[in-house]
Amino acid sequence: MTATPTILAMGGGGFTSQPGDPALDELVLELSGRREPRILFLPTASGDPNEQIAAFHMTYGRRAALATVLSLFRRHGDPRSLREIVLAHDVVYVGGGSMRNLMAIWMAHGLDVVLREAWERGIVLAGLSAGAMCWFEGGCTKSFGPPEAIRGLGFLPGSMSVHADGEPERLPVWLEAVRSGSVPGGWAADDGVGLVFEGTELKRVVTAREGTTALRVDAVGGELVRKRLAPELLGAGPLGTRPLPDDIKEWRRTRYGPG
Repeated sequence: MTATPTILAMGGGGFTSQPGDPALDELVLELSGRREPRILFLPTASGDPNEQIAAFHMTYGRRAALATVLSLFRRHGDPRSLREIVLAHDVVYVGGGSMRNLMAIWMAHGLDVVLREAWERGIVLAGLSAGAMCWFEGGCTKSFGPPEAIRGLGFLPGSMSVHADGEPERLPVWLEAVRSGSVPGGWAADDGVGLVFEGTELKRVVTAREGTTALRVDAVGGELVRKRLAPELLGAGPLGTRPLPDDIKEWRRTRYGPG
């Protein structure tokens, strides 16, 4: 795994959206530095829905990766601790949904502490929407309907707002929260845009969709200062995937059978 704590925070998109963003899905794996990374999906924010879980398996089952799902709603009879499960992976991917519910459930299980340890160890943390905002000091959630500012885990300084182009009603609420000091300054990202942090420093702004952007906003003397960030367009082939190596295909056939 990477030696540097790394977080990929996506404004939206990825495998849970239509038509999808395969270049972002691939970047999640590339950041691990592994040939066949072990990736763990946390669909907590949406209540562990079967559709989201199936989309995850369909996406990463076709790639050079070992894909696993951790359902906090369906852990009956699992003798392993959450720490044991999480730290056995190279990447932890968090899905979208309700940021408020995600935070409450994680803290009830002590998963917030485990995830910080994972991040500090160099396990890549990735996520979209609620799964992106949760890593910051604050975000702008629609958990209860109208957008509102909410506190996050605080691994990364600042705040984040997502779906800047797809759900434009969020942006004014977040901007006012930054202006008033309810949340610190930070980033707004369109769907398909990803922010790559190494440690707590923003290193790359990327996108899988042409014409999208990210925004850095800070409050100075009660006024907003905005800076538009032009993202790097990620390349993608027809599937946006690295081909699955023949030796890995053979190993999987031996272990799981044909199909």
